[in-house]
Amino acid sequence: MTYEKIQLKISNAVLHCYVAEVSLQYSIKKRPAILICPGGGYAMTSDREAEPIARAYMAHGYSAFVLRYTTAPIEDEYLPLAEASESMKIIRERAEEWNIISDNIAVIGFSAGGHLAASLATMWHDEGLRAKYGFEGEINKPNAAILCYPVITGGKYAHRGSFKNLVHEDDPNGEKTTYWSLENRVSDKTPPCFIWHTASDGGVPVENSLIFSSALSKAKIPFELHVFPEGVHGLSLVTSEVYATPDPYVGRWLEFSAKWLSKQW
Repeated sequence: MTYEKIQLKISNAVLHCYVAEVSLQYSIKKRPAILICPGGGYAMTSDREAEPIARAYMAHGYSAFVLRYTTAPIEDEYLPLAEASESMKIIRERAEEWNIISDNIAVIGFSAGGHLAASLATMWHDEGLRAKYGFEGEINKPNAAILCYPVITGGKYAHRGSFKNLVHEDDPNGEKTTYWSLENRVSDKTPPCFIWHTASDGGVPVENSLIFSSALSKAKIPFELHVFPEGVHGLSLVTSEVYATPDPYVGRWLEFSAKWLSKQW
């Protein structure tokens, strides 16, 4: 593995690059890649949902990239999305150098990072994003999205803190809150999605995933949804490294997502 840290041009955000090495003795010469957006309520980015996730997907044959995106105070609500877009652009532009398959790049996000990953999946072509930051074509479009107990809606089931930090509104019917409620952003341009949540999540209600899945279904976007009956918010891999009470049952989401991804390429 080679490691590189890239500071993004548009901000102080940092992209941590874990690139799988290639040998003449390997039968696989190019690999898929995954862009990782840790959670943290747009107040911080969680370590538990960063490098451990990168290592887990590298074990499944991926090169992995962890984005430490801008968190509160966020002056421009488009900035985290622009940082995710620039990260996707960097991965694609350096795909040949890094031995990455340029149309096999997924994004994964956890909690508020799930909101960012889902924003990239649904708003990569957004006019506001392009007017401010100038992305063209499909250079920033993920080929698939994995959303782990994601923040989605600013309505009844919102994680209010995430929306306060991102759009600075406390009104579930506010203009910006409605705009960044991602069930409203799903379209035929949204890539396939894998989603998982726990029914007992007390931090981000499971309805966030249910609402988003319903929007995907209405738009006829392929998706896979797993709702585990029990588990608190922020489980990450649910292993002893990142969680005090490991749960191999819920932890199977990683295996499920890797198998799902293999069917998208």
